[in-house]
Amino acid sequence: MTTGSSSVPRGQSGQSAAESKIPVKTILCYGDSNTWGYNPATGDRFSRDERWPGVLRQELGDGYQVIEEGLNGRTTVWDDPIEGYKNGKEYLIPCLESHQPVDLVVIMLGTNDLKKRFSLSAYDIADGAGVLVDVVQRSSAGLDEGAPKVLLMAPPPVGRLTEFAEMFEGAEIKSRRFSEHYRRVAEGRGCEFLDTSQGVVSSDIDGIHLELSEHQKLGRAVAGLVRKILE
Repeated sequence: MTTGSSSVPRGQSGQSAAESKIPVKTILCYGDSNTWGYNPATGDRFSRDERWPGVLRQELGDGYQVIEEGLNGRTTVWDDPIEGYKNGKEYLIPCLESHQPVDLVVIMLGTNDLKKRFSLSAYDIADGAGVLVDVVQRSSAGLDEGAPKVLLMAPPPVGRLTEFAEMFEGAEIKSRRFSEHYRRVAEGRGCEFLDTSQGVVSSDIDGIHLELSEHQKLGRAVAGLVRKILE
């Protein structure tokens, strides 16, 4: 006979068998350097808890797994003839399959599509993001081989361009139309939508990336919406 110990079996993590059966909701954050956590002041990466997916993870707490899939320079559906390996569509399918089952995919892409080399309108960029929504909604990467839910986010407008001014020539005006076109795409596909321009601004250090304060704002805003979507 033993005393002072529980008769409930424990797992390797220290959780009881009953606790380990609590379902964890998986959120895949699919984006570019602003999801990766690029610091416009230094060019380094913000820490795990500073970048917005990390803020999201902290805000949601237990019961959620947040997977960060950010890549510097990633586009929606376009092959980059200079940087290469940046086509968001090409990696999305294997990404979904490697992480399945996924409850929710959060997509924020389109800023790199503004590069002058692509010569794209805001309308076409939003439609490129819509192709990614289609990929998720037609997949079997969710629970019981269904499709995950999708949250499409319109990237914030480009700010004052400095070192990237020539590469992103004309991007400021185009990016101001992201909100309307991404909303159009989301409504047409019946997915969730967040207009990041309503609370987040691009840094005037380089005009493209988010400073620490904006990562905090974005992470909290996404957390509030995720709770409504998944709970």
